[in-house]
Amino acid sequence: QVQMVESGGGLVQPGGSLRLSCTGSRRIFSTSTMGWYRQAPGKQRELVAVIGTDGTTNYQSSVQGRFAISRDNAKSTLYLQMHSLKPEDTAVYYCNYLGRVESRDSWGQGTQVTVSS
Repeated sequence: QVQMVESGGGLVQPGGSLRLSCTGSRRIFSTSTMGWYRQAPGKQRELVAVIGTDGTTNYQSSVQGRFAISRDNAKSTLYLQMHSLKPEDTAVYYCNYLGRVESRDSWGQGTQVTVSS
């Protein structure tokens, strides 16, 4: 598998929750630092959460305390649990490897998250 496959997006009301999933390559997933990105209409893609191979996590300040990134290496799957969603979280969400040459060709279609009443 070359490209990431993201899923779990949808339409949710402000204050709601969603859980995103992303499946990567079995060959390199477990040895890769992974990240969730998002791109809102008219804006550049931004990195919102990172998880290292040791489980260490980091978050963009705008999502700190509301989002939680996790991984299941046995399933080569990355997760993003999102709570207390806000309209400004509306974007297409993508996952990818960090710091690997494979990331260039691994961008998937993303999954749309829309937060609206």
